[in-house]
Amino acid sequence: MRKRELIDLVVEKSGIKKKDAKPVIEAMLAVLGEAVSDGRELNLQPFGKVKVRRAKEMPNARVMVTKIRQSINTVPEAAE
Repeated sequence: MRKRELIDLVVEKSGIKKKDAKPVIEAMLAVLGEAVSDGRELNLQPFGKVKVRRAKEMPNARVMVTKIRQSINTVPEAAE
């Protein structure tokens, strides 16, 4: 998923205007990017818990191995 698609889906799901959603989503992505870059653990349900396992500096990028743990919300089955 690219940022454009994310913005479109958020606009569709929330009903807010694209011009209002775009700066908020871009700011949120910047904050999340900084947190991951700093090695911070993210706990953002229902997205999941993101933990950086390893990071390696490359000439033009940082390669990170992460673990994402996502809870499975099960709905109790109806009694027969």
